[in-house]
Amino acid sequence: MTEDAKAAAAKPKEKRSDNPDAVRAVARHHKKYNCAQAVACSFCEQLGRDEKEVFQLMEGFGFGMGSMGTCGAVSAMAAVVGMKESDGNLDSPASKRKSYRAAKELIRRFEEKNGSVICREIKGVDTKKVLRSCDGCVEDAAELVGRYLNGEFDAVFEEAAKKEAAKEAARKAAKK
Repeated sequence: MTEDAKAAAAKPKEKRSDNPDAVRAVARHHKKYNCAQAVACSFCEQLGRDEKEVFQLMEGFGFGMGSMGTCGAVSAMAAVVGMKESDGNLDSPASKRKSYRAAKELIRRFEEKNGSVICREIKGVDTKKVLRSCDGCVEDAAELVGRYLNGEFDAVFEEAAKKEAAKEAARKAAKK
């Protein structure tokens, strides 16, 4: 048995999620969707989006945008936020702050759970310490997105919006 095989055998198996969003996303990942495609495409029906179009759009985000940069599952979380929150107003978009706030919170939670949002770090390329498998990242991202879409983080977003409004009011008052 090679050293790599021994290490793989000794490594404890990750606990699999029974969350339906996570299960659906991992099933897509096992069908050869990349991490970004697996997560984003799992919410197409709920968001009224064409799965083939989202699949094509997310392809370049796999493998950490092809360079082991930002994890594809993390990129997919941001993409789903945009699909849900964007007002689509090309002349005067007003939804960006809400989208940024939501993406920031999802990314914070993913990083808190996994130690990084960078594919190279998660896969332990330099450290030889794998933080999470691709399936695990897909699970975590899909579960977070599902919770977000179900409104579980609305109170967090409302609080952040209040803080932003207070800062903006203070800034405007200081200008006077």
